[in-house]
Amino acid sequence: MSDRTAPNEIDPEDILRAAAGRGDDPLDIAETALAFAAKDRPGVPVTRYRDELSRMTEAVAARVASLAPNATSEDQAACVSYVLAKELGFAGDSATYDDPQNANLMRVIDRRKGLPVALGILYIHVARGQGWWAEGLNFPNHFLIRIRIGAEQVIVDPFHRGRLMDAPALRGLLQDMSNGKAELTPAATQAVSDRQVLLRLQNNIKLRLYQNERFTEGLAVLERMRLLAPDLSDLQREAGMVNARIGNLGAAIALLRDYLEHGDAGATARHETARVLMDLEKRLN
Repeated sequence: MSDRTAPNEIDPEDILRAAAGRGDDPLDIAETALAFAAKDRPGVPVTRYRDELSRMTEAVAARVASLAPNATSEDQAACVSYVLAKELGFAGDSATYDDPQNANLMRVIDRRKGLPVALGILYIHVARGQGWWAEGLNFPNHFLIRIRIGAEQVIVDPFHRGRLMDAPALRGLLQDMSNGKAELTPAATQAVSDRQVLLRLQNNIKLRLYQNERFTEGLAVLERMRLLAPDLSDLQREAGMVNARIGNLGAAIALLRDYLEHGDAGATARHETARVLMDLEKRLN
């Protein structure tokens, strides 16, 4: 059931369902992230956050326009970092990293701090507002973005105040994140879809709820993820398992039966799901 929305506000569930119809094609990534945020803050108008995003985009456009005619792509991309990090103060929240507010785009905008992926969504949105291509990257244990301007590309680290990342910086970051156990490969800078970025954002919230044994709230986040990605059978299986965990046996059985009939599970997942389903059916009878 949809949360109550303020007059003239779009139901966030409608936004998520519309985004789902685009699959892995590019999305209005910030608008979709705001829809997720609004589900956690029913009654809070989204309009003022859209206005904030517009002001950020306009401020970057003004700074880009002030550059010399021979400005490089790095100079232009750095305008995003300058406005968001230096002028507006957006930075990663290292002190209270696990605070759920760090993954809610409304609260990130309010507090000027957040998780790498939440900040990355702001950078992607503002860069695209300049007519540039921007995308998230599959960097291990951290979130980076790539901005393409013409034939040139720049990698940016939104968490660390929008620093621009060359190959040595990427290698150093990866070494830090892996305690020296990983080497930089092309896979680390492969693009991920907007949908994957948004699911990663919500996964941060969901996993923290699970860790605190708040499974009912975690399930609510999972169901929002399923609105965006109804075709991902792994999310359906997870929903069945969490419903079983909190005692919703009927819902769990229905979800897991459907998963076994229509999901694309591998042999191990199918065997484990079938075993859990059999146990649930015995408990229900």
